Amino acid sequence: MSLALKLAYRNLMGAKLRTWLNVFVLSLSFVVIIWQKGILNGWDQQARRDTINWEIGGGQYWQGDYDPYDPFALEGSHARLSVATERAIAEGKLTPILISQATMYPEGRIQNILLKGIDPNQKIIELPSWELISENGDIPAMIGKRNAKNNHLKMGDYVTIRWRDANGTFDAVEVKIVHIFKSNVATLDMGVLWIPLQKHQKMMQMDGEATILVTDQKIGFGGSIVGWEFKDHYLLLTEIREMIEMKSVGGYVFFVILMSLAMLAIFDTQVLSIFRRQKEIGTHIALGMTQKQVIVLFTVEGAAHSVLAAILAGIYGFPLLAYQASVGWAMPGSTDDFGMTIAETIFPAYSIGLVLGTTLIVLITTTIVSYLPTRRISKMKPTDAIRGKIQ
Repeated sequence: MSLALKLAYRNLMGAKLRTWLNVFVLSLSFVVIIWQKGILNGWDQQARRDTINWEIGGGQYWQGDYDPYDPFALEGSHARLSVATERAIAEGKLTPILISQATMYPEGRIQNILLKGIDPNQKIIELPSWELISENGDIPAMIGKRNAKNNHLKMGDYVTIRWRDANGTFDAVEVKIVHIFKSNVATLDMGVLWIPLQKHQKMMQMDGEATILVTDQKIGFGGSIVGWEFKDHYLLLTEIREMIEMKSVGGYVFFVILMSLAMLAIFDTQVLSIFRRQKEIGTHIALGMTQKQVIVLFTVEGAAHSVLAAILAGIYGFPLLAYQASVGWAMPGSTDDFGMTIAETIFPAYSIGLVLGTTLIVLITTTIVSYLPTRRISKMKPTDAIRGKIQ
């Protein structure tokens, strides 16, 4: 094997430009694959972190009839809180949210919204609910930046909302926009208006009732509540997980294209090398090398491209990827309208497993592609090879 390595190194260096062109193309595949996967990993981590901190906390308890995808079930998706649950809320282990359907009339237009009531004093999620504390007679409301932009609302504006309470009676009132928050979590923003929980309960004739209970990440709750179903992070982050998996499929297609281009270059180089070096192959065999040893020699030559490519990728790829990870990748402004949990700037997340995994995949693939043309060597006769006769 040591002889094969020495001969492979000598032959690669002798090829000069052809070798370095192949190595550069392969190294570019290394860097682009790692960068693309790092972007998806960074997006995944940011989306999960923001969703946990801003919306789901340590998990949620849903009232038994609540289904976020069924607007017809929302009317009955509320229940009175038990004494034990209220005690947990007072201890900071839970925070209740009441959700109902309503209609908003910004500038005389009709906009269907979800009216959500939350305790202004809660500290479980990062939603700035403290902005809903009001000392005057107005009903304070806050709205997300996207929603405010779409409905041409700004702080200090009054907007009329109309709802139907638990008794089926329609009512309407004006609320004052006291705060416009900015969040990467679109489900807190798009089509949602936030008001104080007690105000909401009074408006809906649902004193002491809620739709979901958010648990604290650090303190937790750890118990069961009759009539409520606990939803953990795995379920609540399903949309993000499926979205990243879908994007990963496109990444795999990109990966296959890049690898195909690089492997095609390696394959062509091996075929040309075997064709042009038949006399050398015959000489090696005549001097005592077995056909298997010659096959190993050419396979090692081809696989060495990936080793050199990894070294070259490390030389120029590491600073480029490190710079990208520090400044991030700015997303277009239009992504706010997609309804996805996505930050304005995504910071790629690289790991040793990602780098080593990519390197191993490329090394194995290159070795296989390098071996395929060498099977021709096993069919050569030393005398014919020395004469340069093509089989």
